[in-house]
Amino acid sequence: GTQVTVEIHAKDTTPQLFKKLSFGKGPRRLPSLRGQDNKGFQKTEAPRPPGGKDLHAYPWDKSSLKSLPVDLQQFEKLDAYALKVNVKNSVEELVKALLKQARTDLEKVRAIWMWICHHIEYDVVGYHNKSQLSSKPMDVLQTGKSICEGYAGLFEQMCSIAGIQCMKLSGYSKGYGYKMGQTFTGDSDHAWNAVYLDGRWHLLDSTWGSGAVDDSFTEFTFRYNEFYFLTHPALFINNHFPDNSNWQLLKPTLTLKDFENNRLHNSNFYTLGLLTAHPETAVIQTVNGKASVSVDCRSATLFTFKLKGTDEHGLMTLKKHGMKLDIYPQTTGSHKLQIFAKPSKASEDVYNCVLEYVVECQSVDKAMRFPKDLHQPVGPSWFTERQGFLRPSHPNPIIHTNDGRCSVTFTLGKDISILASLHSDNSSLTEDMRRRHIMQIHRGNQIELKIHLPHAGNFVLKIYAKKKSDPGNYDYIFNYLITCLNTEVKWPAFPQSYSKWAEDYEILEPLSGLLPANRNIQFKLKMHGIAKVLVQAENAYPLSQSRGYWEGTCNTSGCREVFVMVHENANHNFYSHVLKYEVETQ
Repeated sequence: GTQVTVEIHAKDTTPQLFKKLSFGKGPRRLPSLRGQDNKGFQKTEAPRPPGGKDLHAYPWDKSSLKSLPVDLQQFEKLDAYALKVNVKNSVEELVKALLKQARTDLEKVRAIWMWICHHIEYDVVGYHNKSQLSSKPMDVLQTGKSICEGYAGLFEQMCSIAGIQCMKLSGYSKGYGYKMGQTFTGDSDHAWNAVYLDGRWHLLDSTWGSGAVDDSFTEFTFRYNEFYFLTHPALFINNHFPDNSNWQLLKPTLTLKDFENNRLHNSNFYTLGLLTAHPETAVIQTVNGKASVSVDCRSATLFTFKLKGTDEHGLMTLKKHGMKLDIYPQTTGSHKLQIFAKPSKASEDVYNCVLEYVVECQSVDKAMRFPKDLHQPVGPSWFTERQGFLRPSHPNPIIHTNDGRCSVTFTLGKDISILASLHSDNSSLTEDMRRRHIMQIHRGNQIELKIHLPHAGNFVLKIYAKKKSDPGNYDYIFNYLITCLNTEVKWPAFPQSYSKWAEDYEILEPLSGLLPANRNIQFKLKMHGIAKVLVQAENAYPLSQSRGYWEGTCNTSGCREVFVMVHENANHNFYSHVLKYEVETQ
């Protein structure tokens, strides 16, 4: 009593309907499944081939990660139910149990998907010894393990029993063992499914949805991946190339060459809200020793990178919606570049790999050898704004100075104390001297960092901060790269300051911490709330106050050190040291 449609067509052509055969008009009842009554099951019609209304535009329009609008929260109860179902005696019984909580076709597919992703493990032993392996749905169900062929076959049969049109597809994939830029030849290496929902075909891969194998391909770990459920075809093509190009469900379709050349985005790239990356190709050639990569994303994201396992040979800056990275390999040849990301709100410090490139380097730019202390990302960004550093005078990561001096200012959006230090590979600066080549000047909520370099070269300016109310340590916030090519540069450090030197005091002169011998030196200091100021050299020289400044002269003959001392209170008879200068030896 069932109407049967028979189609005959060559493997790669769009099917033409040849003949409809109808058998009688008896009562409509499906042949029973293994002798059980199957009232709960509908019949599946012959799957129709993909056509115009199934197609999605390529490249991806950045709208949705899925080809069907799905509210994952509405699946929470169904997902939890499907995970608990424990039926292994037959595929029909399993489907029957799963469908108890599923009403719509979408819910049925979801229940089947969740069950397979959490109960079938990838058979790494069977993969290496395929003669011992059965991909029959019943065997997969009873052993609880299989390779992609078995996952896709079980999925297809379970959908068929549930009355859902489903196809098992095969093709090439950029999965385990894939090397960037490789070509694909010979038989297909992977299997996945297409399901028919709401009048359209959709793609999914339950093998990749279930978890991952380790690098040595000896161990499988269940790690559910939502990305491969009803994946948008323009994203699915990133690592799945079907034998029959109609099953790309794309307009236009991609050629195998496109698939081979396109850079692999793994699922983390999209699930972290990243949108696009440039360049599009998997292999990048350096130009004059430099290669650049940029990523655009929806929301604030933190990035790191590794070039041949280290982040020393690059300069990465965070942007409001992404990042920019300039790479300067220090050896010629092929280098693997990996880019990692994590959401800015993530509590744990785990970065996921989102992109991989091969960088082909023909020539090396030795001038762009960065100091070891340079920390990625470099320069100010939305991240430093969140830490309270607003309106930077230098928005770029590199500060160039010709005379060895520069000055960086910020508006402080929080009540924070700042610590800054200077680092260089070819400098024997002690920890104390690293700080003394930087002078902090506070004016209201503005801070200026005056920097005098001890010599030419590349320096890292590291900036730390802590809440003023916090007794604890300073936290590292960010750094700049300062470059100076002028070999005549040789600035001495600023004078040493003591704890009584208040944050909003300011030295106008002398700025150098090293004073010439046997000279009269002019002093001009901005200090408030002070009763007396004295400069102690061989003799003591009092400074006089006028219009908020303490001014005067002292002579440096006969002494090795000069101290500035203050009387905080006219009633006190002791002075506190606030500044110390060295005097040049004769």
